[in-house]
Amino acid sequence: MSNNLVMDNNIKKELQSSTFERLLKHLDERKDVQNIDIMNLAGFCRNCLSKWYREEAEKKGIEISDLDAREHVYGMPYPKWKEKYQK
Repeated sequence: MSNNLVMDNNIKKELQSSTFERLLKHLDERKDVQNIDIMNLAGFCRNCLSKWYREEAEKKGIEISDLDAREHVYGMPYPKWKEKYQK
């Protein structure tokens, strides 16, 4: 058997989903890192992730508000996160 992992689309999507959730957990653990810092270094930030999340939902016919998408990415309502952690 080859060392290359052959996977079907469901496994691939599960891995991608788990990776995304792990990224969100990592960002949640690094509240000290400001969005502007991420944007300057990587060209995206938490707000970009929430926008992409909303846009992908829309492609599936699912409507998610910007605030709900941000809450998923930030792990709490965005205004609360902004008040507590944004510098």
